Amino acid sequence: MEIKDLGHVVLYVRDLERSVRFYRDVLGFRQIFPSPDRGDGLRFPAAAFSSASGRTHHELLLIEVGPDAAAPPPGRRIGLYHFGLKVGDTDDELREALRRLQEEGVTVTGTSDHTVSHSLYILDPDGNEIELYVDVPGVDWKSDPALVASPIKPLRL
Repeated sequence: MEIKDLGHVVLYVRDLERSVRFYRDVLGFRQIFPSPDRGDGLRFPAAAFSSASGRTHHELLLIEVGPDAAAPPPGRRIGLYHFGLKVGDTDDELREALRRLQEEGVTVTGTSDHTVSHSLYILDPDGNEIELYVDVPGVDWKSDPALVASPIKPLRL
């Protein structure tokens, strides 16, 4: 078997409406289901999204589990650490993402220069960590895969 693509991410969320607003209105995912313009007032326990590229039928699925669900445990643990979302190809696009996050009141929990990429780290409304990044132009990690494991440096935007 050969994996062709990372298909999608599924997240459990406490409050579907709150998470839909974050992923759709702050991060810019396109809502596929339920259609945001249905106008029928139906509440679904799940919502599916695709990126602007429309690369696949859904890249993100949110499933509501209710307000009493346990939060992701802090610190070193087994399971998801974060997932990455590419927001462009230049530091200017990353700066624009940072400006938009600040405008929306989203706290940036960290920044990193990974040599191959420049990254901002944020938390979604349920505490799931998300890396927003751009690949650094001209870094040939395919010829030198060790660059992927370069020491992390402070990000200068």
